[in-house]
Amino acid sequence: MSAKEEKPMICLDVQRGVGDGPTHVQRYELPVGAAQSLLDGLRWVRENVDPTLAVRYSCINANACKECMVVLDGKVVYACMARMQPGATHSVEPLPNKARIRDLVSEIAPVKERLGSSDEDDD
Repeated sequence: MSAKEEKPMICLDVQRGVGDGPTHVQRYELPVGAAQSLLDGLRWVRENVDPTLAVRYSCINANACKECMVVLDGKVVYACMARMQPGATHSVEPLPNKARIRDLVSEIAPVKERLGSSDEDDD
């Protein structure tokens, strides 16, 4: 490989923020071979670049599904199933119409199932 040739990268523009606070987009670059799926890529970023990136998943440890849902390039996807394109820049956001907890982690439990919910008497 000559000095002018660069290895292809995948760029992830991740929407970050806490709760209802301000949102900003942070770009992460990862080598193409670092990840087969978006979830692999996000985990690679946490392990190699930014351990503060918040992302939820549990399929690896608890055999539970739907925890890793995010918006990739405008479409709701399972991060564990979504594939990234070499040389592409992908937009990654938390689920729409869900309260953001931090970064890509949004509230998923219905209000009545949340610990400490004050809506228990609304029945």
